[in-house]
Amino acid sequence: MRLKNILTILLGGSLLFAACKKGLDYANTGVISPDNVWKDPNMIKAFLNDIYGGLMPGWPFNGGSSDEGISTAKSLGEYQRGIVTIANTNTSVNYTFVERINFFLDNLSGVPTTVLSADLNKQYTAEAKFWRAWTYWGMVNTLGGVPLILHAQDPSKKDGLFVPRNKTSECVAQIIKDLDSAILLLPGVYPNATADYGRITKVAAMAFKGRVLLAYASPLFNPGNNAARWQAAYDANKAAVDYAVSQGYGLFSNYRNIWYQKRNKEVLMANQFMYPAHPDNFNGIRPEPLTKDASNNNQPLLSLLLAYPKRDGSPMQFDKSMLADQAYNAQFLTDFYTNRDDRFYTTIFCGGTPYPCPDELSPIYVKGNSFWNVWQWDAVNNRYINALSIIHPGMPGNPGITGFFDRKGLDTTVTAGLGGQAQIDWIEIRYAELLMNYGECANETGKAGEAIQVLKDIRTRAGIAAGPQQNYGITATTQSDIREAYIQERQVEFAFENKRFNDLRRWKRYDVLNKQGARHGLYITLKTGQTVTPADNIMNGTVRAKFTANYIDNLDGDPNFKFNLDLNHWFWALNPAQISQSQNVMLQNVEWGGSFDPLQ
Repeated sequence: MRLKNILTILLGGSLLFAACKKGLDYANTGVISPDNVWKDPNMIKAFLNDIYGGLMPGWPFNGGSSDEGISTAKSLGEYQRGIVTIANTNTSVNYTFVERINFFLDNLSGVPTTVLSADLNKQYTAEAKFWRAWTYWGMVNTLGGVPLILHAQDPSKKDGLFVPRNKTSECVAQIIKDLDSAILLLPGVYPNATADYGRITKVAAMAFKGRVLLAYASPLFNPGNNAARWQAAYDANKAAVDYAVSQGYGLFSNYRNIWYQKRNKEVLMANQFMYPAHPDNFNGIRPEPLTKDASNNNQPLLSLLLAYPKRDGSPMQFDKSMLADQAYNAQFLTDFYTNRDDRFYTTIFCGGTPYPCPDELSPIYVKGNSFWNVWQWDAVNNRYINALSIIHPGMPGNPGITGFFDRKGLDTTVTAGLGGQAQIDWIEIRYAELLMNYGECANETGKAGEAIQVLKDIRTRAGIAAGPQQNYGITATTQSDIREAYIQERQVEFAFENKRFNDLRRWKRYDVLNKQGARHGLYITLKTGQTVTPADNIMNGTVRAKFTANYIDNLDGDPNFKFNLDLNHWFWALNPAQISQSQNVMLQNVEWGGSFDPLQ
């Protein structure tokens, strides 16, 4: 079974069988056996590529896991609502790729130089060790310590298959050991950079080491605030930043084009998407009238809409009690639409502007016109109704529940009917994350100046003005204030990039979600008696004056759907079925009535 995907790659999904031949004492070269893999450099590389294919992350569309987005009403998860039990908050350890990697490493060590050069052997070993560290961290970050298995197991030795959980500290030490080994052997840039683009580099391994050590130093794993962990995380991230810069990496000048200019200097680790070999699909985050199949995912919540600062770096002010004041409301809308940093326009699609994809439903919707996903008050039924079908008569489909959509990284070259041909790369690690990881560690180790400079660099790229004080709107001075500034800056810099929930968890800051209560919205609503045409644009002041902003307290429409995360459960439960399967050798976490402490 280990060779299944390799055979598919090399043989186009077909097995080759030799023709019948008299006699049995001959070498059958028409079939592939596991032993032959290690005699063929192409097969060895294919085995490693199969590991890449199984472990490299793709685009996440999970804004609903935190306060980023909503897909449909009453879709807030049970965990987010504080409904936690072993039955609904457990996970299983998965050793599928650990086993493949161990098998690969065990056999690679015996491959002679006549088959694979010593340099390639070292490179492949380093890449495989990176992926083993990656796989283990995925389990440890969720559960705490897991069984450390570093060589292929012999299924005939039954007793050796039941392995107890190692301490979390032991697992992290092994993860760092594997990463250090990879860092030692990997190149900063591959000699054949074009052909080998996408392979793990020394820079990617160093950045991931920094990510792991930052998490291990954070309150989730470090409630006692052990200073040595923060220092180790600082050292690793600072070394990674310095080395990345020496290899030509850095912040890409245009925030939006990070996703549209492939292989730019901000990309440290990426999953490359291309049609037809390996396409992606963004249909799920598009508005239903302009897509097919899945739709309306990641509609931005009010918390995200307000998180982006103004162009002078000051926070976006919002007082729901003042919205009845027409002057306040008008100024709010002007700031909201025209006075935000570049990241807002890259990440958020606002109804009342042209949708960026080439779709056209003429004469209902003509490309280049605004897609008016806005609201209208229905006084007769005492409710808000979406005005999409009124402004665009005959527009089909569910218009969604916010009027805003996830725009980040959207492939704007394909129509809805060809959504499965998207080709935008997923950037798993970009330089901005590495830089902010370093800055956060700098703050925790007493280097406030370094931490603030990182925030200034991030905001400069976002198009925020330096201002008279050259502080880019940053007012934090104390360690605790800078810590809060990083929480806010990461929210906007990495929106919809699969970081928000994990950040709040490692900081043990579920209170950020809980204090919001319900998922709030902002309805951009036509004033009574006003109307607009598809040719109008809400960025125009005269057109915008026809609208008012209204606060929606609960987009789910049900008081039972609100953030109420349990502050006593931070690690997941181990699946009870796996405990039984291990003959009770693996122990349950203490948070769930077991005796395994994930903080040891």
